[in-house]
Amino acid sequence: MTTTSNILASAKKTILSESLSISKLADLLDANFVAAVEKIYQSKGRLVVTGIGKSAIIAQKMVASFNSTGTPSLFLHAAEAIHGDLGMLQKEDVVICISKSGNSPEIKVLVPLLKRFDNILIAITGNMSSFLAQGSDIVLNTTVDSESCPNNLAPTNSTTAQLVMGDALAVCLMEIRDFKAEDFAVYHPGGALGKKLLLRVKDMLENSLKPMVAPDAPIKKVIFEISEKRLGVTAVVENNKVIGIITDGDIRRMLNERDSFADLTARDIMTKNPKTTSSEAMVIDAFHLMENFKITQLIVVDDSEFKGVLHLHDILKEGII
Repeated sequence: MTTTSNILASAKKTILSESLSISKLADLLDANFVAAVEKIYQSKGRLVVTGIGKSAIIAQKMVASFNSTGTPSLFLHAAEAIHGDLGMLQKEDVVICISKSGNSPEIKVLVPLLKRFDNILIAITGNMSSFLAQGSDIVLNTTVDSESCPNNLAPTNSTTAQLVMGDALAVCLMEIRDFKAEDFAVYHPGGALGKKLLLRVKDMLENSLKPMVAPDAPIKKVIFEISEKRLGVTAVVENNKVIGIITDGDIRRMLNERDSFADLTARDIMTKNPKTTSSEAMVIDAFHLMENFKITQLIVVDDSEFKGVLHLHDILKEGII
């Protein structure tokens, strides 16, 4: 009978079963893993990852991870390989072949062909005595005790183990290449991740919205500047140097404290030494600065020259956070 408790129990059983398989995977690592990383790193060609069935799907994910972390890779479907796609293979490419059994008909046809081309062949398999394992130069063991499937048939634990082995390879190669966030950004220019890694303050400044007043400007002028530029703030600039800041909050506090402001100027109500950032700063760093000081605007200054205002709302609109 299907109940909430039965469903949750099944899900927890699956998760625990797969996590146990992954923890055991660490004990299967040996000199073969080191050799695989070294061969891929030293290769002057690309990394070609192939498989059949569910393993082919894992291979595609591996290729995506390798490509995005500095290891040029491509996916080769094992079935299509023997019908012409082997033509994409180049002499100095390293090949990873993924198969739980290592004995699939397509794999048995493909392995001799790969060896004929003299490419380094790395097997990721759960059967160390399989045709694939015996025919490969390097074998990475992804043996699991069983699948989470109640019939012990549907690939679950085994494909998770393959995926994790691929991630381990990708991370090791990243570290060897000293692959940094700046490098990562080159391959991820789109979406929120790309913006977080690439977007600089100068990319978000609008020259038309550059609120500023002189220190001797009357309060009426200050209010007009804040309202017109719609950023809730204005810089106080003297000799092209920012000496203070006035926010709409400062205006409200002034109005609460005084019945008249005819005799006041911007200098009288400004906050001196405002928090600033440079136009070359990363937007994500500017956001963290706002967070730390609990403010919603930053004055942008380059070599003491006022460049504009960065507002928290603009950062949020970009979807970075």
